[in-house]
Amino acid sequence: MKTLYSQHNSYWYPRLTLMTLELIIMAIAAWLLFFDGHEVLNNLFHWKLTSGNPGRNTLLFIMIVIVFVRMKFTMFYLLRRPMPWQEALTVPAAFSLYYVVIPVLSLMHDKPLGGWDIGFAILFIIGSLFNSHAEWLRHVWKQDPANRGKLYTGGYFRYSMHINYFGDVLWVLAMALVAWNGWALLIPLWLFCFFAFFNIPMLDKHLAQKYGEPFEQYRKRTKTFVPFLY
Repeated sequence: MKTLYSQHNSYWYPRLTLMTLELIIMAIAAWLLFFDGHEVLNNLFHWKLTSGNPGRNTLLFIMIVIVFVRMKFTMFYLLRRPMPWQEALTVPAAFSLYYVVIPVLSLMHDKPLGGWDIGFAILFIIGSLFNSHAEWLRHVWKQDPANRGKLYTGGYFRYSMHINYFGDVLWVLAMALVAWNGWALLIPLWLFCFFAFFNIPMLDKHLAQKYGEPFEQYRKRTKTFVPFLY
C-alpha cells in the first residue's frame, strides 16, 4: 500500500496546482482583512463581523505572506520527494484554516494590538525557524556526497525527530493567538493531533523501513515531537 512518503509523481504539476490554490486562498484573506469581505459575509450569513483592527489585520496578513514564501521555498527548492496529487489537493484545505478561518475569527472584534501580540509575533518567528531553518540545515547536510543515504539527526533534529512539524504547530498557534478568539485555538490543537496521531506514525514507519537500525537508535534517544517532553 502506497503512503504519502512512497508515492511517485510528476514534480511540477502538483506543486503548481498547490501554489495556485494557495494564492486564491491568500486573495480571499486579503479581501476579508482589507476590503469588504466582512460586509459580504454579514449580509449572506447574518454574522456580526467587524472590519477588525487595521494593525491586527496587517499583522495577520504579514504572517500569511511569510508562511506562503517559506512554504513555497520549501516546496520548490528543499522538498525532493515526489508530491502526490492527494497532497496537492488536500493541503489547501488545511491552509484555508490558517489563511481564512483565523482572520474571520479575528474580525469578530476590533481589539487593538498590545504587548501580548509582540510575544505572539516572537512565537511565530520561533516556529518559523524550527520549521524552515531546520529543513535548510538538513538540505545543506544532504548536499555533501559523503552523507548520501544517511539519516540526518543533527541541528534542530537533535531535540525532536520532527522538530519541523513542532515548528508548524508553534506558528499556527501564534496566528491563532493573534486572532484573540478562543475558537481559533482549536486549529493548532487539530494540527497537533494530526501530526501526533496520523502523519508522524506514517512517516516513522517509512523512515524505519528506509534507514533500519540507525533510525531505531535515533528514536530511542530522541523525543518524537515536542522537545524534552514527547
